[in-house]
Amino acid sequence: MAVSIRLRREGAKNRPYYRIVVANSRSPRDGKFIEMIGNYDPKKETDNTNLDLDRADYWVSKGAQPSETVKSLIRKVRKTAKVAV
Repeated sequence: MAVSIRLRREGAKNRPYYRIVVANSRSPRDGKFIEMIGNYDPKKETDNTNLDLDRADYWVSKGAQPSETVKSLIRKVRKTAKVAV
């Protein structure tokens, strides 16, 4: 089974809100998923991403492929976590 880490769209029309999920790559965008590991709100100016880095690292070590957007979100969260420490 090919596993990917990607965004799942939720929210109202013209008010998107995304959940970062681990899902089978063959399932639809808003369909069944294995685990939810975070969320992303593009309408917020600051602190718009909440991501469990430990779970993301676990799934990547197991072979999950993050999408381009999720890769950039992971990099951003790592950078802010490093600055906070």
